[in-house]
Amino acid sequence: MAGDKDTLLGMGFDSARVEWALKATGNRGLQPAMDHILENEGKSVPDLGGVTESSSSGSRGGAMDVEDDEDADALRSLGAAANNAVEAKSIKCSECGKIFRNTALANFHAEKSGHDQFEESTEEIKPLTEEEKKQKLAELRQKMAEKRARKAEEDLKEQKVSEALRRKAGKDMNKVKEDMKLKQALQEAEQKKRDKIEDARAKAAIKAQIEADKQARAEKFAREKAIRDGQPLPNESPVTPASTSATTPPSSGVAGKDYQGTRLQIRMSTGGQPYTTTLPSESSLREVAEFLAGQTLTVDVEAVSFAQHFPRRVKAFNRSDFSKSLKELGLTPSAVLIATP
Repeated sequence: MAGDKDTLLGMGFDSARVEWALKATGNRGLQPAMDHILENEGKSVPDLGGVTESSSSGSRGGAMDVEDDEDADALRSLGAAANNAVEAKSIKCSECGKIFRNTALANFHAEKSGHDQFEESTEEIKPLTEEEKKQKLAELRQKMAEKRARKAEEDLKEQKVSEALRRKAGKDMNKVKEDMKLKQALQEAEQKKRDKIEDARAKAAIKAQIEADKQARAEKFAREKAIRDGQPLPNESPVTPASTSATTPPSSGVAGKDYQGTRLQIRMSTGGQPYTTTLPSESSLREVAEFLAGQTLTVDVEAVSFAQHFPRRVKAFNRSDFSKSLKELGLTPSAVLIATP
């Protein structure tokens, strides 16, 4: 009815819910429509094409599906004769005592609560006064406001949880990235160190080969010269009388401190097997460091230090000595060095 619809709309109810309530209650008045709205406030509005109108004499279905003899028993329990001497004006839920104006509202109550015991009642549901309508509307609005407040609080909690998870995920990701960068930097530094050592080893090997070639050519030249001059070959004892053979040293083609090569034995201060090599006397102490770096991965050319142990004292070489030759440092023709990585 247009008057009931306007009244409900004026009370602030949603238009779609008003249409649903009026159709579901068969346009039986303002009170049934309002009860329907209050009973179904938490449900979504269905397609009105599938909503069946209720009538006062229609079937109650589901929870209200009873036989005629049960109706007669219900009437008798109210003090009415079987010939309908007393008119039923409402439907009462036997389980909770709630009274409904029509079967449609009773069916909705049965679906919502699960109750299935109903009986007809002579109690009449009086229409709401204006004051009661205002009170119900105020209660409904308060309930809706509380529901919105709870929903807003739940949304805020979910938002905080989501934000905390997002921040934690961001921190975890940043930590993973930092760890990866640190690991990559360490790998690059280790690779550079290995490359540097390999480069020093390669350079030392090349220099050693060059010096070996020089020494071989020098020895060849010395032998050829000795043959031309009729002198004994290098590293061979000359033919001399027996009385002087024991006291005359072999001729090496060099005199005094002019040694072409220096034989070195290098011992590590940390222990282990010593390293031996022969380098030209003009080689610098740095070249000795490069040779040692090429033999082991634990020696850094820029950090290693050398010392020479004399019977009564220790002679240590500083960084400025690295540019001096073995001859200048007095290490020819042979020496034993102690290396400290």
